[in-house]
Amino acid sequence: MTNKKIDNIEITHPDKLIFKNPKITKLDIVKYYSKVADRMLPFLENRLISVIRLPDGFGGDKFFKKHLENKNKGIGKKILKNDDNKKEDYYYIKDREGLVSEVQMNSYEFHTWGSTINNLEYPDIMVFDLDPDKNLDIVKVREGVKDLKKILDTLNLKSYLKTSGGKGYHVVVPIKTKMTWRKFRKTAKDIAMLMETKWPDKYTSNIRLKNRKGKIFIDWVRNTRSSTSVAPYSIRLRDKCAVSMPIKWSELDKVKPNNITIDETIKRLKRKNPWADFFK
Repeated sequence: MTNKKIDNIEITHPDKLIFKNPKITKLDIVKYYSKVADRMLPFLENRLISVIRLPDGFGGDKFFKKHLENKNKGIGKKILKNDDNKKEDYYYIKDREGLVSEVQMNSYEFHTWGSTINNLEYPDIMVFDLDPDKNLDIVKVREGVKDLKKILDTLNLKSYLKTSGGKGYHVVVPIKTKMTWRKFRKTAKDIAMLMETKWPDKYTSNIRLKNRKGKIFIDWVRNTRSSTSVAPYSIRLRDKCAVSMPIKWSELDKVKPNNITIDETIKRLKRKNPWADFFK
């Protein structure tokens, strides 16, 4: 297949197979991100990103990428010091063209910081990932989501729900109060520990796998400076190209964590946006 041009970006190797079942090519994924860009960009633009790349397509090696390589004008650069006090180039997406240019470079899964580049030290998006023991029933996982929402409601924290594209769900909380990363992380940990204290037989705030047997790990750790979480509308480079999809709270008992595909996502764009007031 000859190269295609989408959003001013020339797409090379458009017929490269990325998923085998269902059969999904690089071009399919580029078209998907172009279509969801308007919904996705408010959660993606001007936030430092880590991506998962799959340069050789299906069956090839995938790897995380968090340092600048893309020269497109829709990509921005941010210089930060690492743990060894050395300067490194991090990057972020500015617009639709930047997003598509990154997908052209074989980046198919997008993870973002909880803060914007303009307020890097003051996070504004808190994420809880409910990560269940592999043998735990979906009913128990949904019960965990409902228990977490009760805690957040009690704390007057408005929360939003999305599928993870994997085993569990993500509960996301926009934060207006100006908090340092240290306080932000502690707040998230306190909420997870509150669940663990209240229901010790059901939840753990401990990341170790041995503590997760028969329980759900309430992953609060991603609310740490330089940690990332998968962006809304990002596909997951897992078995069937599931999407981490914003859904309504009323859909919790109907939608499985890894059941929304890219085709289903495109159909859902015609519906009312369940996260329309997220930044308000």
